[in-house]
Amino acid sequence: MSLTDQIKKRRTFAIIAHPDAGKTTLTEKLLLFGGAIQTAGAVKSNKIDTATKSDWMAIEKQRGISVATSVMGFEYKDIKINLLDTPGHQDFAEDTYRTLTAVDSVIMVIDCVKGVEIQTEKLMEVCRMRNTPVICFINKLDREGRDPYELIEEVEQKLNIQCRPLSWPIGMGKTFKGVYNLFDHKLNLFTPSQRKLSDVRQEFENVDDPKLDELIGKNYAEQLREDVELIEGVYPDFDPTEYLEGKVAPVFFGSAVNNFGINEMLDTFIKIAPAPKSRRTEDREVMPDEKKFSGFVFKIHANMDPNHRNRIAFLRICSGTFERNKPYNHVRGPKPLRFSNVTQFMAQDKEMIDEAFPGDIVGLYDTGNLKIGDTLTDGENMQFVGIPSFSPEIFREVVNKDAMKTKQLEKGLQQLMEEGVAQLFTFDMGSRKVVGTVGQLQFEVIQFRLKNEYNATVEFHPMNLYKACWITSKDKKQLDEFVRSKNRHIAHDKDGKLVFMAESKAWLQMVMDNYPEIEFHFTSDI
Repeated sequence: MSLTDQIKKRRTFAIIAHPDAGKTTLTEKLLLFGGAIQTAGAVKSNKIDTATKSDWMAIEKQRGISVATSVMGFEYKDIKINLLDTPGHQDFAEDTYRTLTAVDSVIMVIDCVKGVEIQTEKLMEVCRMRNTPVICFINKLDREGRDPYELIEEVEQKLNIQCRPLSWPIGMGKTFKGVYNLFDHKLNLFTPSQRKLSDVRQEFENVDDPKLDELIGKNYAEQLREDVELIEGVYPDFDPTEYLEGKVAPVFFGSAVNNFGINEMLDTFIKIAPAPKSRRTEDREVMPDEKKFSGFVFKIHANMDPNHRNRIAFLRICSGTFERNKPYNHVRGPKPLRFSNVTQFMAQDKEMIDEAFPGDIVGLYDTGNLKIGDTLTDGENMQFVGIPSFSPEIFREVVNKDAMKTKQLEKGLQQLMEEGVAQLFTFDMGSRKVVGTVGQLQFEVIQFRLKNEYNATVEFHPMNLYKACWITSKDKKQLDEFVRSKNRHIAHDKDGKLVFMAESKAWLQMVMDNYPEIEFHFTSDI
């Protein structure tokens, strides 16, 4: 198969949502429909003892939330799908934002009871920055929720994007019967099943078929006909080009936990979603069909296999063909890198591969050479751009509760910080270690993982800090003098860069005014 054909058959997308909208459940059901798993797990359930495939970390199973992006690949109707399930909680937004740089489109899940929530709005803003195509899946129709027309209007107003329903629900809550596919003009009825696909499926060429009245009842059939007529009259015909430009969001309705509406969305998705797109570097646009390989690291995860303490870098392939055991130019590094262990994922389950193509996400076993944002190429010196970084908002001092485990603690902190879950600062005076995050929940995750993966016990003590500012200056003498005079507030990050730890906004402004020759940066990308 040619490179062009390989590109055409790939779809790489992320699922994003506010917490508890049903994002991870939808991921499970997409895997189920794609044949990648035989039985779907449950995020929170007393009756189902199968854990979800994407929430595989111990703390995710314990808390019932996603705290890290999971990568899953499967085939559906001859299309290779690369699916990335992102954390919904705002405390892990950094991981989600970085993931969005590695995908070509997005499925956004919205709870039909709660509607559009704050985190959904923030995620949509990130999609808008790149004009990422978005499909909206309104979930939990098995519950008594809000009116479908009202939900669509809220999506349009709060997310500032035009919507076009491509499926429509029949009833809601206890009266939920199924969904009508407006894109293919077919009706699919399913028997509710939380774990396996139902064999009962009815298809109609249009809503005027009299058999419809027999199956769902005359009242529901008449209501569906009225809704379809209204939708077709009010909304313009669906234009795939406008969707690909990020101007129109197709809307689907369903119940992920009961397998309703997913088939309609998945069948439509593989027809309209974009194949791998071009990616921007500092110097030029890289097209996926270029013969020479290029890609970038958007995520690093340590201890995916606790028995082997491995470190895996997640690489998005942007152009050409990636080949195992071939040396590649590490643009930031001193020498080429060769990877003998190259894997594709089903969450933490891995499969060794020999080659991969644009749009694919591969895992590279790494001993510490790679970091988030790194570019690998087949020779060209270029740097992909757009990987976001954030200044921490909450700071806590690391207190080691077991001096006998100091080495384990240092290794654990180093590896977890390299994942990008938080940032580590070591004060020059006293060598105190401080972790900075954008959310409180991250400290719980770090504490849990240090204990369970590195056998290191820590506490986090609050610190009166406002901002971490990376500092540089063209005048080395002035920089040295500044570091000497402010020594009590100077730290180094994990890469050894100088950081000024400001205690308040007003004080930071005063210091900046008093030292105009010092440049203060609010991200580490300097």
